[in-house]
Amino acid sequence: MRYLMMTKASETQSAPDEKLMAEMGRFVEELTAAGVLLATGGLDPAGIRLVSSGDEITVTDGPFAEAKEAVAGFALVEVRSREEAIELGRRFRGIVGDGESVMQQVFGP
Repeated sequence: MRYLMMTKASETQSAPDEKLMAEMGRFVEELTAAGVLLATGGLDPAGIRLVSSGDEITVTDGPFAEAKEAVAGFALVEVRSREEAIELGRRFRGIVGDGESVMQQVFGP
């Protein structure tokens, strides 16, 4: 089972310190070595929005008014169960602290 784990931007979040970066680095190395972590990365907060209506597609450059709803980073993991994905999410939130993450199962090859 694959899960896309996303973390949302936080208005109160400060820049990560060396301790946080080291702990996150160990977590990423562990998951990579176990073959669980398939991809990870941060996302540009500005973003691009595409909206289609009939034959018309509107493209709008961000940032958008609800920046707190924007996804700030992601990890794509391959796990054996939903429970395993949730446990990885719990570990991640334990490292980075307060905030919000969203996890969705990815279907397909």
